[in-house]
Amino acid sequence: MLPVIYSDQFLAHDTGRFHPERPERLTAIVKALQNAPWADRIDWQLPTPPQERNVLFWLEQLHDRDYIQLVKEVATGGGGRIDLDTAVSPQSYDVAMLAVSAWLDGVDRVLTSNDPVFVLARPPGHHAERRTGMGFCLFSNAAIAANYALTQPNIKRVAILDWDVHHGNGTQYLLETNPQIAYISLHQSPCYPGTGNASERGMYANVLNLPMSAGSAIAEYQAAFADRVIPFLTKFDPDLLIVSAGYDANDADPLAGISLQPEDYGIFTKYCLQITRRILFGLEGGYDLQALADSVLATIANCLA
Repeated sequence: MLPVIYSDQFLAHDTGRFHPERPERLTAIVKALQNAPWADRIDWQLPTPPQERNVLFWLEQLHDRDYIQLVKEVATGGGGRIDLDTAVSPQSYDVAMLAVSAWLDGVDRVLTSNDPVFVLARPPGHHAERRTGMGFCLFSNAAIAANYALTQPNIKRVAILDWDVHHGNGTQYLLETNPQIAYISLHQSPCYPGTGNASERGMYANVLNLPMSAGSAIAEYQAAFADRVIPFLTKFDPDLLIVSAGYDANDADPLAGISLQPEDYGIFTKYCLQITRRILFGLEGGYDLQALADSVLATIANCLA
């Protein structure tokens, strides 16, 4: 069985008509998982209500209180925008808090079972910085989860692998000064948000940025995994691996220019399983609904294999 942490409440984050980060992303994935040949091996789990696990405390470890309050006030005031791309609807604060809780639940489930878990939540988080949201992201889910994981027994090192097509500027900047956390990103360059230069190494050589040229396909990614990602992770030897699982590097995706296919994410998953089975996969981007759903299927199928 593979736990998938999901709630229909995640659909209530309303980004508006024609916004690419829309509720249908989750409904497409849920439908695909329910119709998968191994659907009976999915253990659907609801996230813990945020107030029951003091999510605000963990949020305040990495985000300024004024920014958290701003998101809450924009939501309770009827909604608005943090920036041109990042919408807040009346339910968005509560949904974003529940998403953080789901990622924290994911850490707990992985550390209890020593097997992979998939967090199927929105809004995504890897662009959110300490004092602002951006790039469709409100709170930095993966960074908060990594910081939380380090407070758990026998967890000394946490690695985050970000295979979203866009660089996770928020995750890197929030965590690059922590020697107990490693951040690895494969991302299209040049591309939004314009960060993630290969020369950025982190304060403790704990950052590995691998900019990928537009048009890159599985051959280029496999070389990057084999030559750079796996040696880096092997040396770091994480007690937990968190994957910022964005699926917008698909050839079909409208927001970037990488040429992966959904089945390629199964190959990525196999690479991760070479490092550890303690893996938390959490949804980031991915905006072509069919490619997104098929890619999540490929990820989970290889965890179950």
